[in-house]
Amino acid sequence: MARGVTEGEMDLLRRSFDWARTGDVSNMAQLMNLGAPPNLTNERGDTLLILAAYHCHPDMVALLLEHAADVERMNDNGQTALAAAVFRSAADIVGMLLQAGADPDAGPKSAREVAQFFALSDMQALLPPPSHASDERSPPPP
Repeated sequence: MARGVTEGEMDLLRRSFDWARTGDVSNMAQLMNLGAPPNLTNERGDTLLILAAYHCHPDMVALLLEHAADVERMNDNGQTALAAAVFRSAADIVGMLLQAGADPDAGPKSAREVAQFFALSDMQALLPPPSHASDERSPPPP
């Protein structure tokens, strides 16, 4: 018989969002090792990974990636962890997320669009060319 989550367990899960924001890797590692889901989302749809990326905590990002956090998960605004890292110009985190398979074109507010909109040329340089680059070429002559 499955049991419900206790109030104490819920409190612990709520605190995990603060740990992601502040980079408290020690507490987060303990929680992940107890089997907490790495893709927890808050009331705005922000995942632990999005918060860690936005608040520029590479060690937290690494921990969450080790626990299979979904790099493509979007918050309620259509932003991914990669878009958050690009917005904050966190080159180390951008590299980690790209290596983990993050798509710079994912979402309605993609990492590439964020870099272009805010003229973040250093971030644009880190992103691979668009996957649809072949579609942008002129068609072959008849």
